Amino acid sequence: MTSLQERKFEISNKLEKEQANLNLLVERLAKSSQISNGIDTILNTFETRLSRLEDTILPVYNETENLHKTKQNIDKTLQLLDNVISFYEVSSNVEDIIEKGPGVVTDGGTDLELYLKSLNRLAKAQKYFEKHIPQSVELENVTSLFNKGSDKLNAEFRTILDKQFRPLLPVTLLNLINNDEDTPNEDIPTLPAVFANPIRSELITMANWLYNNGRDEYLTVYGKVRGHAMMKTLTSLKAYQRSVSGGSVHGTAGSPMLRPKFQNRHEPTRRPSTRRLQLFEKKANRMLIRASQTIEQSTGLNLGTRRASHLDISYNAEEIDNEQEMENYLVCVVALHKLMQIELNGMKGIIEPTHQPRVFELIVKEAMDSIVQDGENIAARAKRCISRHDFGSVLVVFPILKQLMVLKPDFERTVEECDPYVRSKFESILTTLQSTGVKALEDFIESLRSDSVTQLPPDGTVHELTSNVLMFLEQLLEYTDTIGRVLSQDSNYNIHLDRIKSHDKNKALLGFYIKKVLVQLNHTLISKSEQYSDPALKAIFRLNNNNYVLKSLQRSNLLELYLIAEPGCEEYYYKSIQEHKNAYSTSWNKLLNYISIEDSPINLHGDKLKDKERAFIKEKFAGFNKEIDDIVKVQRGYSIPDVELRESLKRDNKEYIIPKYNSFYNMYAGTPFTKNPDKYIKHKPDEVATLIDKFFDVAA
Repeated sequence: MTSLQERKFEISNKLEKEQANLNLLVERLAKSSQISNGIDTILNTFETRLSRLEDTILPVYNETENLHKTKQNIDKTLQLLDNVISFYEVSSNVEDIIEKGPGVVTDGGTDLELYLKSLNRLAKAQKYFEKHIPQSVELENVTSLFNKGSDKLNAEFRTILDKQFRPLLPVTLLNLINNDEDTPNEDIPTLPAVFANPIRSELITMANWLYNNGRDEYLTVYGKVRGHAMMKTLTSLKAYQRSVSGGSVHGTAGSPMLRPKFQNRHEPTRRPSTRRLQLFEKKANRMLIRASQTIEQSTGLNLGTRRASHLDISYNAEEIDNEQEMENYLVCVVALHKLMQIELNGMKGIIEPTHQPRVFELIVKEAMDSIVQDGENIAARAKRCISRHDFGSVLVVFPILKQLMVLKPDFERTVEECDPYVRSKFESILTTLQSTGVKALEDFIESLRSDSVTQLPPDGTVHELTSNVLMFLEQLLEYTDTIGRVLSQDSNYNIHLDRIKSHDKNKALLGFYIKKVLVQLNHTLISKSEQYSDPALKAIFRLNNNNYVLKSLQRSNLLELYLIAEPGCEEYYYKSIQEHKNAYSTSWNKLLNYISIEDSPINLHGDKLKDKERAFIKEKFAGFNKEIDDIVKVQRGYSIPDVELRESLKRDNKEYIIPKYNSFYNMYAGTPFTKNPDKYIKHKPDEVATLIDKFFDVAA
């Protein structure tokens, strides 16, 4: 068999296989078509049957759904009917509860929770009738009963407040203030609760219900009741202060109940209480001044006989009253601040935050007005003191200002969220007292300018005006910061302040004020000294006063402040003192003319003096004797209270006179100008020195 034949045979076999496969495929396609036709027939039949079923079931389903909705509507209708029926019956159901009112059950009242539930039922009924049957009798009945119940709840709220109306005892309040001050800064003292916890819970529940139901009368009630309690507390404190002071200057510290507490303040293991201790700074300063005056007198540095002055700031009974009033007032201001903190803390939860400022204003209004009025009374009294030049009593303004400025930041933090009315009240006190302080300071200078006292010390000692002015200025030192703030309101002082460099503005401002006062004092004293007919006494008077001013400046901190405003002030006073010494020395000119040996017409080298020469020498000695006796007699009555200055002036006199007299004495005492030398030569040089030692000492 050839290869070609083999190839044909192979192809023939493959063709037969493919033909067989093709036949099988055709057969299967026919069968598949048959099956598809059968399925299509079945689906058409199912669809027909399903359509007939839907037509049968759908009406039944719709009917069932309608029946279900009908049932729900019936149930809701029955429920609404029950509610409506309950609205008609609520008045009769809760009438007895409302009539009893809220309160203690054992006292015939109703439990608060049950009472509020009854009121809520009335509120719902009221809303229903208002919406659906606004003209019905039932609405009138429900509204009437609801208002009655609300009124009784308001009344119960007030009753509870009245029962809790317990003003703080004065001693308790003072102890609270003292404990607050003795607490370290990092420890926050616990404020006493206005209400006990159970009472507080009831008040919060009542307040919330009243607020949510539009009955806000309780806000006014709360404000007035608590305000009355605050005012009662302050009134009791004032009465207590009057009772324990008893006219003394010890104020509240004089109370036996408070004295141990104040004594403990000085224990080294405890932090000193700055606020309460500062209340008594002024009296301590007074005692120091009086003690210093005693020391001055014991050492010879006295002011001589004191004379009347319209600037007298001595410690008198009226000033004691002013200081007592100042102390009491400051205690009341601190107490008011503490009470405000207590009330702010007490209203939390009871009063809604949005209404707290208005309620707080009601609470503090009367008490704040009282404190402001007291401050205005103090300012008015100070102004009356200014008008009569009683500046010592005016000083009470500055410690009050000092303490109020210390309290101001705490006060502002307490009322920062409160009504502007409350915030402005404290500032009004400061403004009033500051304006009074400014007027006092400026009128003090004006009073120096227009001082009407014409009487001068006949011995030329320090004028009482000078001592009073220096004492006044020294007492201003402890209020440097306060007075600095007061003076800063005057643009004239600020202009001077811009010209210097000072790290402490307040010290600089007080320094400028001291300068103005002392400059005016100097002008006034110079003007007054012109009344002296004796030039020597005029110089002694100016010398005494300038020396006293300088020494007073040096022994206090006044000089430090004065140097800020006038760096050359100390040098000026030293120069003035020397000028007055020089002016005083002119009182020796007439005496020096008698003992001058210059251009002498006498020839001492001759054998015998001429009559004219003897008469000349006699005239010289007689004139010297008379002049020295007159000077001793007059100047013994002069007063120089400062020991150092007195001895200095005596030494200057000796150095000025004795050498000249010694030369004169040595030249003429041994000449035969008289047969009776004891008549003319009465004083040897050492005796003249002894006479000078008797100057300025009336007892010598």
